[in-house]
Amino acid sequence: MPDTPVFTETTMLDLLFREARTHNAWSDRPVTDQTVRTLYDLAKWGPTTANSNPGRFVFIRSAAGKARLKPHLSAGNVDKVMQAPCTVIIAGDTRFYEFYDKLFPSRDMRSTFEGKDAMIADTVARSSTLQGAYLIMAARAIGLDCGPMSGFDQAGTDAEFFPDGRWKSNFLCNIGYGDPAGLYPRNPRLDFEEACLDL
Repeated sequence: MPDTPVFTETTMLDLLFREARTHNAWSDRPVTDQTVRTLYDLAKWGPTTANSNPGRFVFIRSAAGKARLKPHLSAGNVDKVMQAPCTVIIAGDTRFYEFYDKLFPSRDMRSTFEGKDAMIADTVARSSTLQGAYLIMAARAIGLDCGPMSGFDQAGTDAEFFPDGRWKSNFLCNIGYGDPAGLYPRNPRLDFEEACLDL
């Protein structure tokens, strides 16, 4: 068994943040079944509203799955998705509260949400987005590259993949092993003084 690489704090922060890039081109190295499971088993531990865990993930790796998604992609995202070894639909379950017997056994959290459409929608939007971000960070932590994107028809995607209406798509993320040749120059970010208040 090969030695596990030793990461310093600096190299880990570079891997997750400073050197991580949004990839547009991909090698043909596959994302394996085990990698997909490892990825979810890391991402699931991130916090969500009242441990609601509404995030749902559709890992699309087959040609047939990509063909179903393709008609719902914006033109600029078609090649990226078709080339990527895996595209994840990050979605939210509008009936997440049905899992509360497992997720919050110490309290009756189901009644807090059930039948309250505005609270459900707010929780799904916030926490499924958080869970999508955790998925990105988990992917980077295990050596994958990511290409998160909007640029798709949510209604069409939902009709294709979630026809019962229970799950709602949020955003897409390509994952795999990026080809650096497809990277664009990195855009700047806002400085602390432009984005933060310290009160």
